[in-house]
Order: sequence, then C-alpha cells, then structure tokens
Amino acid sequence: MSIRLLPPAVADRIAAGEVVERPASVVKELVENALDAGARRIAVAIEGGGTTRITVEDDGAGIAAGELALAVERHATSKLADERLIEIATLGFRGEALPSIGAVARLEIVSRAAGAEAGAAIAVEAGAKGAVRPAAARPGTRVTVRDLFCATPARLKFLRTARTEAEACVQAVRRLALAHPGVGFTMTVDGREALAVPPSDRTRRIAALIPDLAAHAIEVAAARGAVALAGVIGPPSLSRAAATEQHLMVNGRPVADRLLRTALRVAYGDLIAPGRHPLAVLALSLPAAAVDVNVHPAKAEVRFREPDAVRGFVIAALRSALGTARSVAPAPAARWSPPMRRAASPPSFAEAPALPLAAPPLARPLPAAPPTPGHPLGAARAQLLDTYIVAETADGAVVLVDQHAAAERLAHESLRRAVEAGGVAPQTLLSPAVVELTPAATEAVLARADDLARLGLAVEPFGGAVLVRAVPAPLAGCDAAALVRDIAEELADTGETTMLRVRVDALLARMACHGSVRAGRRLAPAEMDALLRQIEATPNSGTCSHGRPTWIRLTRVELERLFGRR
Repeated sequence: MSIRLLPPAVADRIAAGEVVERPASVVKELVENALDAGARRIAVAIEGGGTTRITVEDDGAGIAAGELALAVERHATSKLADERLIEIATLGFRGEALPSIGAVARLEIVSRAAGAEAGAAIAVEAGAKGAVRPAAARPGTRVTVRDLFCATPARLKFLRTARTEAEACVQAVRRLALAHPGVGFTMTVDGREALAVPPSDRTRRIAALIPDLAAHAIEVAAARGAVALAGVIGPPSLSRAAATEQHLMVNGRPVADRLLRTALRVAYGDLIAPGRHPLAVLALSLPAAAVDVNVHPAKAEVRFREPDAVRGFVIAALRSALGTARSVAPAPAARWSPPMRRAASPPSFAEAPALPLAAPPLARPLPAAPPTPGHPLGAARAQLLDTYIVAETADGAVVLVDQHAAAERLAHESLRRAVEAGGVAPQTLLSPAVVELTPAATEAVLARADDLARLGLAVEPFGGAVLVRAVPAPLAGCDAAALVRDIAEELADTGETTMLRVRVDALLARMACHGSVRAGRRLAPAEMDALLRQIEATPNSGTCSHGRPTWIRLTRVELERLFGRR
C-alpha cells in the first residue's frame, strides 16, 4: 500500500484523541483556558454526563472578535511567550484544546474582550468552521460543547455511564478549584448544583471541598532556595482506600505525578497501613525553567530538571510536618447505629442467665488519677482484656489505647533517633543465638551484616546458619532468632532496588515489634500512665509501625450517639 497524507479532517480527529479522551478532558481544558484568561469566577454546566452539553462561562479577559477565527485553528495560542518551551507559566500553551474539541463535537464560542463594546461568536461543527458573527455577550467568554464525539461515534462506546462521566467532570473541577482558591467556581450537573465555592483562601477552600481533611489538617510549609512546598496533609490515622484525595500541584497545575506520589508514600512509610493512602493538598513551587510540563499529552505529569533533589526535599518536608504534628488526630472510631426494632419488653433480672462466679474480669479498674488538660490522652482508668488501656481525658472523652501497638511505635522512634544520632548501641548476648535459615535468606542477612551492625544487631556466619552475638540495646530481652527471621523476610520483601532510607526504616519497624509490650501483659497503673505520657511526647505515635492505630478517642457526644441518646 502506498504512503499518502491523511485528509485534514481525519488528521484533526486523530490528534483530538490525545486531548479529548472523555468529557472530563473537555471540562479540564476549558476551565484551564478560563484560568489562563484571568477569570475570577467560572461557571460549569454539563448534561448527559458531558456528552450532551458542556458549558463553561468565565469573566476573564475574553477574545477579540478579530481573533476568534484564529482561536479555533490548531496550534494558535496567546499564552506561549517562550518558544523554547523552557519557561511555561500558563496551564495551556499548545493551542490544541479548542480545535481538538471542534473536530469531534459541535463547538460554539461567544466572547467579549475587555473594553469591547460588543461580543462576537463562532461555531465549529465536526471540524467545519463557521464565520465570525456579532453576538450579545457579557465581558468574558462562554464556550458550549454539544454532542461530544458526534464526529467519532466509536469513541462513545468506550465511555462509562453518564453518572460516572459526570462524576469525573466534577472531580476535574474540584482539582482545579483546590489549586486556585482565589477563583470562585460553580457547577451544575443536569440542572442540579454539584459544586459552589466563592473566592477564598486555601484554608477555606479545603474546608469546603474536603472537610474531614480540614478538621485534622497538618500544615506543611517548607522552602529550600527557590523551591517551596505548601499545603496540608492528613494524619496517618486519616486515610482512604484509593489516592483520590491526594491533590498535588506544580506551579498551580494539578498533576498526578509519579515522583510526587512516591515521595508522599515514602514520607508516610510505616505510619500508614498497607493499601491505604493519606490525604493531601500540596502545592510545589519552583522556577518554571526547573520543570518540563510538556511531557504528557494531558499535561498530567511533569519532568523535573533535578528529580532526586525535588523528591528528597518533598520527603523531608512531609516527614518534618508529620513529626512536628505528633498525634494531632485520633484514629476514627467505628460507627454503630442502634437497631430500629426493639424487643417488646426487656428481660427481667430473674430471666437473665447468671454469670459464673469464677469468670475472669474483663477490665481491671485502677485507682482514680485526675486527668489534666495538659495530657491529651488523659489518665488511665482500667486495663481491658490485658491488652487495651482505657483512659479518661479532662474534657470528658474516653481514649482506648492498644498497648502493644503504642509500645511498638515508641520503640521504633527510639531506634530511629539512635540511627540518626550515629547508630544503635548493641546489647551483647550472654549466649549467642544460632538461627537456621534457608540458604538464600542466610546469604541475604549476612550480606547486610555491616548495615545491621549499625542498627545494633551483630551477626556472623556459623556453618550454614547465622550466629547472633548482639541485639539492639532498646530491644534487650527480645527473641533474637525471631528478630533475625523477620529481618530476613523484610530483606526478601524490599529487595535491592528499594531506597536505603526506606529499607532501613522497614528493618527498624520489624525490630520494634520484637521489643514492645505484648498484648496480654498486665500493666501496673504507673506503667499505663507512663505509656500514655510517652505516646503524647512521641512523633508519629498515632499509628504503629504497621500503620494500625495505636489509640482511638470517643467524645461524650459520640458515646451518647452509640447508645442512642442523641
């Protein structure tokens, strides 16, 4: 078959596929155009999941009547001042959005430029451009897209339900609204209001769009030279099953960048349970020349000139914020609603079965200790099931503490501080322990002997086994063999490609588990209160080394709701 040029209309529709993947892509591109035009208020309306109609109206600079025809030509833009593509300061710059949309739908633009006495309009239908005509218009621009993919009906078969596509459109606007809090946004879906936020600051915008994050927000503010990171993150106890509430911006541009998401995951590390994702609204600012935004068709990812430096800066900033915040928010308590159906009459005491006289106590009451406002976790009142500490706070809340999980976190942070200070002191064993492992596991442990020695664990070969001569001093008394087996498993899990800091921290987490107060151990009243005070003073103490909560808090109101009093 001979080589030939595609007809212009076909080429435009193929090119449009890179920009217009679904209705949400159209919404994103049009709202970004409005933001680049300096709009202070943007109104979005969609129907039929965005395939029937999308309208985006703004009060921005508008388009002059003499430039409307040029605005719908491919690669025509007013935004690209630097033709070297080195310093791009606008959200859009390729001049692809409007012509791409017009190639696959029915597009109408009505605009009135600032200072103009009247407006003008132009229509594009499946790539066919109409003439510019006068039109009544307010200052700004209104873009209407009808019958999306009417020129490429095969694309319609790959769309989800109208409800799913509409939700994707709403999420696209939410991301941009979080990135630009100084702009007011309204959005309707099939005539119903889906979003309405006035111009505000970042704090109010987050409170309006992600209220649970705002309620427990940890402020992030860090700078290194010309690079700055600002925003809020959630405590480790506030997480989601998906990363949908991770809003990351680079120079005002919402991105789903892998480097930044990796940095966020590494920063939380062992603070959050596997498979869970923290909440975050973070804005990274750096010189435009230090980042390339022209590496992804939808501009969802960027490329940094110095990726390692950016990654390290973000991780350090987030870890600092998490450490400073300590346990600012409790793990969410399980919700329970009392059943609506009730028994016709409660059983009498005579009908109730008698408890065995020798039944073990479920809780061990403690002598009363006055809770003070300076102790957020309150005073210990009882030990439940020899595993959980029940405490009462000065403001009348009840706190439940998992003693093993809490002690594990304390041991982990102690080990981490020792490593950062230069190394963990070893505790020599009176009788060295011989640990039998598989040949591969033995090789993996011995290959890391020097690294383990810096962590206070002294190992050496012993035939085909591993001989343990010392354990980390904070873990004195632990089962040395079990500790080495766990470390061998951790080394097998993380592999050679894992970052050194992550690998070391994972080993510390495994070690910490072996030196902690075990569930089932009875604690004296003084031990319980001492554990509460240590938790309050320790960074990251809201979760254990495996990401599970160490304590939960129930306010008086929540308790009353559990018992149907409210």
